[in-house]
Amino acid sequence: MSKQSQADKISSGQGFVAALDQSGGSTPKALRLYGIEEDAYSSDAEMFDLIHGMRARIAQAPAFTGDKVVGAILFEMTMDRDIDGIPTPTFMWEKRGVVPFLKVDKGLADEENGVQLMKPMPELDALLERAVSKGVFGTKMRSTINAANADGIKANVAQQFEIGKQILGHGLIPIIEPEVNITIADKAAAEELLLDALTAELDALPEDQQVMLKLTLPETANQYLPVIQHPRVMKVVALSGGYSRDEANNRLSQNTGMIASFSRALTEGLSAQQSEDEFNAAIGGSIESIYQASIAG
Repeated sequence: MSKQSQADKISSGQGFVAALDQSGGSTPKALRLYGIEEDAYSSDAEMFDLIHGMRARIAQAPAFTGDKVVGAILFEMTMDRDIDGIPTPTFMWEKRGVVPFLKVDKGLADEENGVQLMKPMPELDALLERAVSKGVFGTKMRSTINAANADGIKANVAQQFEIGKQILGHGLIPIIEPEVNITIADKAAAEELLLDALTAELDALPEDQQVMLKLTLPETANQYLPVIQHPRVMKVVALSGGYSRDEANNRLSQNTGMIASFSRALTEGLSAQQSEDEFNAAIGGSIESIYQASIAG
């Protein structure tokens, strides 16, 4: 299958992007929600084996196919591992019809001007070369916005696009993710500033380049319609950001042209203790509800 068929799958957007990219810092919490306590493993290696087991179980579930899940964001270790004896990115696309993405950021720097930029990524080019060799289509990187601070938000978006251009240089599509914290009092004002900053950077991109955006579900429905319709944007996906699945789905369904890219909201209700039938029913229900919210807009 060609890069073009993957691009068509994402841009037509009849489904959502599964975020299976919990990193070292968020893995214990993800495992705890999945019914595995921290005393069940004694090393990082065991912890990552367990989380890979969860991801593989999700990816092999009957409902996890390109009919409703158009893409999946993978953690670096997930990209390097196998599912059912097949390299994960290959399994995703060839066995499931799901376009593979790779999380590339190395976490967040300390807060400044109300935002947290991404930590430096000195080995990014080598990682991107590996991703290309493994058949990955695009990348994802996250920074955060904790206040409606114009200078901070502009710097945040500028960093995202600067690294995004480096990623585009490898023939990969970057998912640019400046996450607005859902708990802040000035969230709506921050979203206004973010829309301005994103529009300015998108307008400056060459005509033959496209990026994706991953944005917090906004306070005002269709807040991001101008960037959803921007010719330099392949697709805008939404993060659940701590909202429950019901709340996230409800907000998402009010935003035209935006599809989900949920992590915690996708795995809500899954448990390591569930039988295969119980697990498949639970993930099937989750996928169906997120799919319906994604195509409702």
